[in-house]
Amino acid sequence: MHAVKPQRLAAALVALALLVVASAASASPRRADATSLTGMGSSFVATLMQQWIANVGHDLQVGYSPLGSGAGIAAITNRTVDFGASDAPLTPHQFSVCGDCVQIPWALSATSIPYHLNGVHAQLRLTGPIIADIFMQKITKWNHPRIKRLNPRASLPDREITAVHRSDSSGTTFNFTDYLSRVSGAWRQKFGAGTVINWQGGLPANGSSGVASALAETNGSIGYVDVAYSLKNHLSFAAVANSAGTYQRPGLRAIAAAASTVKHVPADNGVSIVNPPKRVKGAYPICTFTWVILPIQSSKAAALKTFVNWALTSGQAYGPKLLFQPIPANVRTPAQRTLARIHP
Repeated sequence: MHAVKPQRLAAALVALALLVVASAASASPRRADATSLTGMGSSFVATLMQQWIANVGHDLQVGYSPLGSGAGIAAITNRTVDFGASDAPLTPHQFSVCGDCVQIPWALSATSIPYHLNGVHAQLRLTGPIIADIFMQKITKWNHPRIKRLNPRASLPDREITAVHRSDSSGTTFNFTDYLSRVSGAWRQKFGAGTVINWQGGLPANGSSGVASALAETNGSIGYVDVAYSLKNHLSFAAVANSAGTYQRPGLRAIAAAASTVKHVPADNGVSIVNPPKRVKGAYPICTFTWVILPIQSSKAAALKTFVNWALTSGQAYGPKLLFQPIPANVRTPAQRTLARIHP
């Protein structure tokens, strides 16, 4: 039997997801004047997208498949969906291949560091270098001296650490590894930042929901996932040291503090807020914007502009209960200027 090429497998998965989206849309009654949009990508933003889809109105019907940022970028590049979604900004090569695409930041949240450690009830503190060393298999036990020094009140067991990571092309992986690359020279040299990493050991899982499920089922595990998934799955998550040396959890105020460091938005809207400077003592260090990717020219331009503008304005009100902080005005304004470029 011949092996299936990765490109063909990816294309097949995208095609299957589109069938699922189409089936879901046809299974629910449609208004005669409704406009249908299909999207694919980020699982990070999926919980917020569910709220947006349920509440957008405007005679819009939106189907969304959270197969990961890589799948979303591939699908919009191939124009098999109306919009893609990614938690990693497009690279110059991806912009080139996508052809007349724009990226618009439309949601803002944080990557939490959840763990499952039976018998440990105190919230753990971790630093970026320690997290990097765990995922590089340099720290393999929960009672390692470096972890114990940060958590003197926790009764840490002599248990192996199982590091859970994404197996698919993931913007959350980009956000996580972008952060690790800023705080660990060893990580930066060996792995760098990317949507796909050549992990050494650990437990692979597909999508944010897969990571959350693996963590819930595996005592001694640690991972990285959008904080909404940690909350949904009742996972404990660490307070992480920021550049100022204060330990912060990924709450709304800490996410807003990280976003307050944005003073200039690049022309392509690709802005990073990981590892904020020392002056922002209240910032959580692993925060990210997440982007919708649109073709500049689309037969559904009017519907896309209506949906995305609603998400950027009224739709932001659905975020806080899921720990998505509303987009700050100095990021929303250039986003809306970019959205105005979309045309039939």
